[in-house]
Amino acid sequence: MNAMVPSCKFDPARPLNIAVLAMGGQGGGVLVDWIVALGESQGWVAQSTSVPGVAQRTGATIYYIEMVRPRSDKGYPVLSLMPAPGDVDVVMAAELMEGGRSILRGLVTPGRTTLITSSHRTYAVQEKIAPGDGIGDGAKVYDAALASAKSFIAFDMAALAEASGSVISAVLFGALAGSGALPFERQAYEQTIRAAGVGVEASLRAFAAGFDRSVEELAAGKPAQVPQSTPLGKKYPPLAPIGHPPFDALVARAHATFPEELHAMIAAGLRKVVDYQDVAYGQEYLNLVAGFLAFERGGEPALSLAAAKYIAVAMTYDDVIRVADLKTRASRFARVCAEVSAGRGQLVYTTEYMHPRMEEVAGSLPRGLGLWLEAKPRLWRLLDRVVNRGRRVRTGTIRWFLLLYAVGGLKRQRRGTLRHSREVAHREAWLDLARTSARTDYALAVEILETRRLVKGYSDTHARGQSKFDQLMGAARRLQGRPDAAEWIRRLRQLALREESDEPLKGALATIDTFV
Repeated sequence: MNAMVPSCKFDPARPLNIAVLAMGGQGGGVLVDWIVALGESQGWVAQSTSVPGVAQRTGATIYYIEMVRPRSDKGYPVLSLMPAPGDVDVVMAAELMEGGRSILRGLVTPGRTTLITSSHRTYAVQEKIAPGDGIGDGAKVYDAALASAKSFIAFDMAALAEASGSVISAVLFGALAGSGALPFERQAYEQTIRAAGVGVEASLRAFAAGFDRSVEELAAGKPAQVPQSTPLGKKYPPLAPIGHPPFDALVARAHATFPEELHAMIAAGLRKVVDYQDVAYGQEYLNLVAGFLAFERGGEPALSLAAAKYIAVAMTYDDVIRVADLKTRASRFARVCAEVSAGRGQLVYTTEYMHPRMEEVAGSLPRGLGLWLEAKPRLWRLLDRVVNRGRRVRTGTIRWFLLLYAVGGLKRQRRGTLRHSREVAHREAWLDLARTSARTDYALAVEILETRRLVKGYSDTHARGQSKFDQLMGAARRLQGRPDAAEWIRRLRQLALREESDEPLKGALATIDTFV
């Protein structure tokens, strides 16, 4: 690859303005330092500022760089502290939706701005907490970028960084060099990385990968859009033995019991419930799903497929025991270390934010003791004041790791807890309604099983979802016998998933009450 970058015309009388949007851990500050050092090494005056985003992925830090050629007759230049809409030459985003937000903020201007963004996704809190599928539409960002930017460069920079053993900031730096948006040669960029003296070889590999892809994108005219979802068939494990005799016996039973169309979903569900509890729990799962085979009428087994999926979801509810188990697994520590690109011998401490309520504590106790506590309102309020407060838990310390590890080990006693008894009762009422409906209205039974999608998470999130679910189950009972019952439940489910508030759902349920 030629060391020269594409040529652009620059007005020496005005500064170059660059905005960088990055989240914690992506090296945004390092990237900004490189750009400033690059400008200064070429005799320019450069200044950087930043406005931090907030935690939990609700906003990225916005860095702003302004650089200008010095003029002896004008004295030292006065540079801006913040990017102004319509006055930015380059916008760099370390994640696709942050690139979209830069467009919404007016930082991307047709005929002026080069937009460089990674095409990968790191989901925001608002996307994760949506009752249904709250994931933003990446295609809209591509369309807006093509209409708003002078040049648009987008590819999966996170994957290139991982393959290079570096971080995304080095790939972004390479993409900036390849874009030709700044009047500097490639060697100047590379010398800037060498001068920093930290992780030089890995950063240069990532820089080269970003440079080459950036040049390819410009030559192609526009970036190829990266699909944001994986085909369903690739998400499920095979229904195959794993070398564990009790589990392999369940696999053999599943092969003998269920048609091939269900094997992928059964495989995923079986692994999920056995990992959650034990092999006996997997046996219970197969028994529950098999009970729906008798209602199939030939053709696509939609009812049994929904049962295989959502019974597994219902059986693996999130409780304190599950959360503690997941947070102390070796695989999780390995994943965190990989995500932050920790080297061999480096120590990584993870701080968890936990906010248990008395409801979660009582639910983890034996059923009788939990019920006794609930019957003592004064004692309950006193204990709630002790436990119901936020805690920052460092799982890399012996004290907190052992405490969470002990809580996670309580899954052997889970079947005797108050929470489990209530989950089982709630699950059986749901399945009984689906089985009763299946005898006369197959489509309604499928919709009743699909409605379990509303229940997820734990604490307040779980309570809100279950409230909506219970309201829909009440509507399903009232609608039984109507020819449009399944359609109504489908519409109600979609409404409940789309709207976080209960009010739209209550309005629709009131409409049902007028004709039932």
